[in-house]
Amino acid sequence: MILTTTAPVARPETQAFIDQDHQLLIDGQWVPAVNGKKFDVVNPADGKVIAQVAEGGQQDVNNAVAAARKAFESGPWPAMTASERGKMLWRLADLMEQHIEEFAEIESLDNGKPKAVAAAADVPLAIDLFRYMAGWATKIEGTTIPISVPYLDGAEFHSYTLREPVGVVGQIIPWNFPLLMAAWKLGPALAAGCTVVLKVAEETPLSALRLAHLVQEAGFPPGVVNVITGFGETAGAALSAHPDVDKVAFTGSTEVGKLIVKAAGETNLKKISLELGGKSPNIIMPDADIPAAIAGAANAIFFNHGQCCCAGSRLFVHRQHFDQVVEGVAEEAKKIKLGPGMHPDSNMGPMVSQIQQDRVCSYLDIGAKEGATAVCGGKRAESEGYFVEPTVLIDTHPNMKVIQEEIFGPVVAAVAFDDIEEVIATANDSIYGLAAAVWTKDISLGHRIAKRIKAGTVWMNCYNVFDASLPFGGYKQSGWGREMGHEAIQLYTQTKAVTLQLK
Repeated sequence: MILTTTAPVARPETQAFIDQDHQLLIDGQWVPAVNGKKFDVVNPADGKVIAQVAEGGQQDVNNAVAAARKAFESGPWPAMTASERGKMLWRLADLMEQHIEEFAEIESLDNGKPKAVAAAADVPLAIDLFRYMAGWATKIEGTTIPISVPYLDGAEFHSYTLREPVGVVGQIIPWNFPLLMAAWKLGPALAAGCTVVLKVAEETPLSALRLAHLVQEAGFPPGVVNVITGFGETAGAALSAHPDVDKVAFTGSTEVGKLIVKAAGETNLKKISLELGGKSPNIIMPDADIPAAIAGAANAIFFNHGQCCCAGSRLFVHRQHFDQVVEGVAEEAKKIKLGPGMHPDSNMGPMVSQIQQDRVCSYLDIGAKEGATAVCGGKRAESEGYFVEPTVLIDTHPNMKVIQEEIFGPVVAAVAFDDIEEVIATANDSIYGLAAAVWTKDISLGHRIAKRIKAGTVWMNCYNVFDASLPFGGYKQSGWGREMGHEAIQLYTQTKAVTLQLK
């Protein structure tokens, strides 16, 4: 169903921000791109330009990295106590909380997601992440180690470790959760004492720019957080290959992640963490609560328009319930109201861009040619925006592209299975390993399956449950390292061993 009524306009403060002259934040100053260029920001609900932002390039990245290096080495940032860093992060979270509606509207207009979803999930999760990481700033500790040195008989030593910030970090974030991904990246890096050059997605730059204004208001010293808007092949590539960047953290496609690894290897072997693609299996066992599993399966694939790296895009259902589940998920899909994110009745907005809409629809065409059947959906929606109908596919086989490749849209392929060994093997038959789920009333069985699934997150009788304390990341080609939780702190610190001879 396509909503045809006009969506409400943004609040005056939101519109005032969108109408600003959007520049780059470098060394505490808002500056235009060195080349003077700007590029358009488009509302994916209607394809209209809503803003222009600076098109940062190589020299802008150089300037931002230099500012981050100065702030890390000699600015007030390294002299601050861990408690002061934590208070600053908490202050940023408080400021964000005062602007929840504004951030939600920015995300809706820029990304396309429903305002109500952004206000209920994206923005509160970002705020909570900063508060969680604020607490970690004072808990980054080393250890004392009793050592024995057999070739120095009678000598005594005092040995300990220090966990220190890795340095200047280049962070590259995607367009599917613009504000939340900025928080996932900035929170642990700043808690650890690093300085950052944040390169935001060209499709959705606005919420990170608004966040950057609050970073300044919170009192972060100049150069600690620098924000670059620009394109991946220029600004992103320059940041990945920069010889004075100590680490790159990237969230995005596996293909681009491989390019970043190559760029780092060819320059200074900088540290890398990657949160990449997925083709997550969602397994419904014969003893599952079927109504709950149907609702969960729909949420797993249709949340955020299917534009989730962990989307439950492969639905494995025991043959006993296959027809019932497919029919149920299809009915849930048919209830979804497609419309502009600002529309209060919208359940699902558009794809983020024309490129993404075309990509998703090309997979629908390929699936049909390879023999898949669309129980519902299966095509782009008739609308001026970049909408795709929520789609449930059946009649698939393991070698189909819609089974093996990440579509990144509201498209689920349902597959029947007969036994546990079969479904575990099929679920693991993927280059990805980001997330998975299993639905069963047999908790012992659920734990046994979870142990054998090759994925960084396994949900049981639920899906898309995120918390700042839970590590998130992938096996195989879904990435390196973990976001959130205490493991995220390890991404931005390194260990130093110190030994003193006492006798």
